[in-house]
Amino acid sequence: MPALHYGRAQGLSPTKPMNYIDLYNSGELYQRLKSAYARLASCDLCPHDCRINRLKGETGICSSGFKPRIASANLHRGEEPPISGTRGSGTIFFSGCSLNCRFCQNFPISQLGNGENISCRELAARMLKLQKLRAHNINFVTPTHFLPQILAALWLAVPQGFSLPIVWNSSGYEKVDALQLLEDIVSIYLPDMKYSDEGDSVEISSAPDYKDINRQAVLEMFRQTGHLQVDDNGIALKGLIIRHLVLPGGKAGSSSTLRWIAENIGRETHIALMSQYFPAGEAVHTAGINRPLNQEEYDEATAALEANGLENGWVQELDEERSAV
Repeated sequence: MPALHYGRAQGLSPTKPMNYIDLYNSGELYQRLKSAYARLASCDLCPHDCRINRLKGETGICSSGFKPRIASANLHRGEEPPISGTRGSGTIFFSGCSLNCRFCQNFPISQLGNGENISCRELAARMLKLQKLRAHNINFVTPTHFLPQILAALWLAVPQGFSLPIVWNSSGYEKVDALQLLEDIVSIYLPDMKYSDEGDSVEISSAPDYKDINRQAVLEMFRQTGHLQVDDNGIALKGLIIRHLVLPGGKAGSSSTLRWIAENIGRETHIALMSQYFPAGEAVHTAGINRPLNQEEYDEATAALEANGLENGWVQELDEERSAV
């Protein structure tokens, strides 16, 4: 993510809530991963409800079967400052996606499936390696369709000393009952809020009912973690950060989304208002999004941010070369 600046994360006195180590010790983590795996037999982990049997290797919208498939597992310093900090975020990119965004900048991973199938034990090993590299957290990117496998890897990693905060970095197209399996496991939710218009969400991302599903999911994430809390060094401990990518022609519905956040989550909400849109993947062939974002469009979004009293978070400089039409 390009350089971000807008306000600053507010430090709060951290508390010691229940976490996944407590859940491991009580046996609850094991029960949750069993419940999650049972859902793979007629997969309903995401709102598409494909109902295919992933335990037998069948694939649906996300093109993912039984084993976790990852594209990379590395330290990443390009996230929001409370996530990347000074030592980097331990970022694990999963292949496949429950969306089919025509503009996806990671389409070789999300849509072409670039990556490698690994075991849950190997996924746990990657998590432990990133912890040894002193990552501030483990940042699961596009994790929704591998929720059971992530819980299994966590269950394997905890007795080996794993203890980092977990970041759930997702499209925001999530089912509330699936998110509830993550309560007291995920410390920081980092969802997208992509659209406020049904037609745009279907046309651009093949995501029916995105607005309503996304808003219910974000409310559940907020219920679990609250507003962002950081330590004395500004590193995220717990909470919600919402990402909103501004699209050309108002396709993201920025004003409506930002107003909803202010009214339903609160003006304290931390928001990353992103300007880096460019027509990747199939976007070059899609009317309305086949050009870069321009400065006027991004300025309208920042004005909506300010008009709704949303003062916490980050904005970006527009890439002048990309915005040239």
